[in-house]
Amino acid sequence: MSHRITGPSNYYTRKLIRDLWKTKRRIWKQISKKLSGARSGRIEANLYRINKKTKENDVIVIPGKVLANGDLDHKITIACLEFSKSAQQKIEDSGSKVISIDELLQQNPEGKNIKIFY
Repeated sequence: MSHRITGPSNYYTRKLIRDLWKTKRRIWKQISKKLSGARSGRIEANLYRINKKTKENDVIVIPGKVLANGDLDHKITIACLEFSKSAQQKIEDSGSKVISIDELLQQNPEGKNIKIFY
């Protein structure tokens, strides 16, 4: 009986998971665990939910996808695995910033002042 490998098949996602785990920081390990699970278990966050649960100048990580339902009325930084094009446009129109999780890891390897959005 052969062992079947599970988890993400995307090379870049697997590399991101390994890089996050190697940091040995609790916040990055939590995100790594969330990304290594089933795709159906990943977060899909709408902008109205993000707007409701964040404050001005927050830095949040979404281990999943950002969708465009709603609007943002304050400036934040969002790091996510993927996002819809219309969500990216709305985020940039509000003056907020969208970056990849890998970029945030390089900017803030300690993981200080970052919130995980579930």
